[in-house]
Amino acid sequence: MKRLVILISGRGSNMEAIVKACKAEGWPAEVAAVISNRPDAAGLQFAAEHGIATAVVDHKAYASREEFDAELARVIDGFSPDLVVLAGFMRILTPGFTARYARRMLNIHPSLLPAFTGLHTHERAIAMGCKIAGVTVHFVTAELDHGAIVIQAAVPVLPSDDAKALSARVLTAEHRIYPQAVRWFAEGALVWEGEVVRHRDGAPQQLFVS
Repeated sequence: MKRLVILISGRGSNMEAIVKACKAEGWPAEVAAVISNRPDAAGLQFAAEHGIATAVVDHKAYASREEFDAELARVIDGFSPDLVVLAGFMRILTPGFTARYARRMLNIHPSLLPAFTGLHTHERAIAMGCKIAGVTVHFVTAELDHGAIVIQAAVPVLPSDDAKALSARVLTAEHRIYPQAVRWFAEGALVWEGEVVRHRDGAPQQLFVS
């Protein structure tokens, strides 16, 4: 049984999707804890209501990013996780922190990486005239929004789209592929080939949403 620790900063809709899928589909995993850097994060209430341990490590209480990351790691390790899942966790992590959880920390980013790293991905995709946009689940490295890709989903960019409309379409895809990626990890289905991640049985690692 794999132990999952999920980090959030807000409502945690991807966290909710993972918690629900884990229970409904009978994964060989349990969500051991949900941790936030914000005490007012709405997702903490959802976790508590589902019997999941919660914790807060408020980044504002620490003088440096290194001090915050050290305390965050201490709290995470108290739950003995096999996998750390970043689900809307809005903090840039230090190289020491990412190295600590190398190949056992996942992130979701609302673009088809390596395109549009960083913020404002939907606005940038529309401004560039992209015909498709999407979302990527990847392992976390010290370089922001890089790391081995586990699964991607592509969605159309419609002529009438603004950032809000495109974001909503991408979010629907996020809720499908992030639980899938976490389940694959829990099942031991992800295989490393150098710096590339494959599914051991050749399951599709891409989704096209109309």
